[in-house]
Amino acid sequence: MQPSPERRLVILAEGKFGPHDGKTAMGVIRYGRDSVVAVLDSTKAGRSVREFLGPGPRFDIPFVATLDEALALPNRPDALLIGIAPTGGRLPQEWRDTILAAIRSGLDILSGLHTLLADDPEFAAAARQAGVRIVDFRRPPEREETATGRRHRAGSHTILTVGTDCAIGKMSVALELRAAALEAGLSGVFVATGQTGMMIEGWGVAVDRVISDFLNGTCEWLVEQAEALGDWIFVEGQGSLDHPAYSSVTLGLIHGTTPDAMVLVHKPGLEYHDFDHDPSVRFPIAPLPETIEIHERVAGLVRPSKVVAVALNTSLYPDEGEARRIIAETAALTGLPTDDPVRFGARYLFEEIRRAVEGRV
Repeated sequence: MQPSPERRLVILAEGKFGPHDGKTAMGVIRYGRDSVVAVLDSTKAGRSVREFLGPGPRFDIPFVATLDEALALPNRPDALLIGIAPTGGRLPQEWRDTILAAIRSGLDILSGLHTLLADDPEFAAAARQAGVRIVDFRRPPEREETATGRRHRAGSHTILTVGTDCAIGKMSVALELRAAALEAGLSGVFVATGQTGMMIEGWGVAVDRVISDFLNGTCEWLVEQAEALGDWIFVEGQGSLDHPAYSSVTLGLIHGTTPDAMVLVHKPGLEYHDFDHDPSVRFPIAPLPETIEIHERVAGLVRPSKVVAVALNTSLYPDEGEARRIIAETAALTGLPTDDPVRFGARYLFEEIRRAVEGRV
């Protein structure tokens, strides 16, 4: 599935624009190829996205209170994108009227929810009548294969981002590393394994929707497709190995992509896994050395792989000096190259990853 090029998007994020539930909105705005003309969130109407994502013309996007306001903009949108990734991926029922209004106004609908909107009879009938498309990025592929233990193409390098928790930046790190590889004159490819990455890149599979028997195999053939596009393959990670809800998709990615190396993504300041459950029960995030060891042991059950770098998300520490201190402490703790590639650039980490993978001194 691939959205048409040169789309003009209005992103629906009513009451949920932020780094957790609204990570799809933020990811598409930061990295997407389509233009975003407005974000529909009445709780922030009159403000600008740059307040949340920083300065620059790319983030000079208004929040609007109603769909009609977005439709009245000079650069009228031609698609409405569902900008949330909530736990369970369900459509908020209170959003139905807005989506129907968008369809009737001639807008395509782009969704990454587990709720498949094109299968909804009311939405489907409205879309047929209006002549618009509903694109469900989480619809599983027809291709269903188990893994074969396929070896990587000679000359290619597969790097998988893994993490200590959900929604901490594994996709962003993979995209930043791909950008650093391209800047170095190398052929870098980003493999989208989640709905937001697919919206950004235009291809991939939301692997958390794949039947478990075919999860590893899907990851395997995604890497094979990427190897036809370039030499440096950066696979977007999902979940975390010790997450009580999402560990299975992480395991499938590790054993399906059989990475040449892994990059551990961590968000300093988090103590417990992000998990909707009984608040009296907590699942602590393990220390980094222990986390690195378990990832390498689990990978080695199928094919040896090492964690060769640590990418931090220092967004909980706005002071740059404090962030750099934490980066230095993490490097000392793990003995690995460490940086925040979103905040400070990915050139250093990529060069260290390249040195480790290519065996350069």
